[in-house]
Amino acid sequence: MKYSIYIIFFSFIFLGCEKPNPEAQKQNLSGYWEIKTVKMPDGEKKEYTINTVVDYIEIKGDSGTRTKVSPRFDGTFRTNGISENFTLKIEDDSLRMYYKTPFDAWKETVIKAEDSTLAVINRDNKIYTYSKFKKFDFGKE
Repeated sequence: MKYSIYIIFFSFIFLGCEKPNPEAQKQNLSGYWEIKTVKMPDGEKKEYTINTVVDYIEIKGDSGTRTKVSPRFDGTFRTNGISENFTLKIEDDSLRMYYKTPFDAWKETVIKAEDSTLAVINRDNKIYTYSKFKKFDFGKE
């Protein structure tokens, strides 16, 4: 009996430590994402309850674009036309997004990319957590 408890305990530990698959994460990046929280390096957490702008991420192969868009009540989106291009690379068993603009270059490491949740850490060690954006629903029939 005592040994079976140890086996169950260690099974949970090993299953809980399973690293995410970067290739699978890549498949979940595309879509409309709204920011939910930002966790600062000192542990402080900022929550976002209302967003007027969401990120639209589109992946094609090993590259993609990220565009800030504003959702409209009719279900469409408005953009200012500015997109940031990035390339995807798998390094150290992690998926990384490399951005480069005429003004700067940086990377973000994907911590989690699932169907409804995206979390990345940037060069300042800030963790951004997003959820899939749900279009406005006013109960139209």
